[in-house]
Amino acid sequence: MADEANRATFLEIQGRMIEITGKLKQVQSQVRNKEGEKKRAFLTLEELKQLSDDTNAYKSIGRAFVLEPKSVLMAEQEQKFKDSEAAIVSLQSSKEYLEKQKAEVENNLRELLQQDPGIARQIMSMSVA
Repeated sequence: MADEANRATFLEIQGRMIEITGKLKQVQSQVRNKEGEKKRAFLTLEELKQLSDDTNAYKSIGRAFVLEPKSVLMAEQEQKFKDSEAAIVSLQSSKEYLEKQKAEVENNLRELLQQDPGIARQIMSMSVA
């Protein structure tokens, strides 16, 4: 009976580990995307700063280009930059939280395996379906 309870506990821990790992990968991917957006906004801002104020500047909207004042384009890029920074900070805190949860689940799994070495042998003998 204890084996069944330990096995059920193991399966629950394994499910949580898979879920947390998936969420962590998703957050890491979102951080990379936001860092790319931030870098593009920064580089665009740097290029816009080099232009004189009377230079015609165009904004891409889909497949079309629309004439916009340089100040409007700069304001948009600055806002994108700030939004990306804020999103990165938020995602980093989510990432840290998920990493703590993952460490906790790993500790729970380690304790379960130390508590019942028999379950470790059962797990090792299971075939991957």
